[in-house]
Amino acid sequence: MKAHTKETQTTMTPEKSLIFLKEGNERFQNNLKANRNLLEQVNDTSDGQFPFATILSCIDSRVSAELVFDQGLGDIFSVRIAGNFVNEDILGSMEFACKLAGTKLIVVLGHTSCGAIKGACDHAEMGNLTKLIEKITPAVNAVTTPEDEGSRNSKNLEFVNEVSKKNVELTIDRIHAESPILSEMEKAGEIKIVGAMYDINTGKVDFY
Repeated sequence: MKAHTKETQTTMTPEKSLIFLKEGNERFQNNLKANRNLLEQVNDTSDGQFPFATILSCIDSRVSAELVFDQGLGDIFSVRIAGNFVNEDILGSMEFACKLAGTKLIVVLGHTSCGAIKGACDHAEMGNLTKLIEKITPAVNAVTTPEDEGSRNSKNLEFVNEVSKKNVELTIDRIHAESPILSEMEKAGEIKIVGAMYDINTGKVDFY
């Protein structure tokens, strides 16, 4: 499989880009990697890159977007931060990826048993991590069940995973609210912004 070129990128649509990722995750789940020569892709992309998707995911070592979607060099922009939330810098990176570099799809990818989400559920405090966790706290507060405080912590994995899903939804809301560029591109049908959850037990990505 060759790296994407300007010509192949222009044939991509938001819908086709989503299908590519879904097919890649199917291959990953079945341990069937696409036949690609990474060194050849290094050469193919030496004069430029033409990715079709931008993926915001957690820094978790088990959730590498290139691996779980079976993509090669030059296929996706990968933005990673603990808790997969957005800030000014990440929004700017996404705007560059879509408006200037031509990607057709943004995926906000959460995952089960997320350590950053667990920290937010436990209201953990430690150095700069405290400020990071504060950005995830709105998702904790938005999940209203269970009401019992004793069950609203990292020991309750069902609660943790519901907060992870809510965090993805709130992150997409922030992209729409805080990036007029991306919001307008989506309204015009130039890009699509979707949420997804990766299951660390199965390797499956469920798209919203």
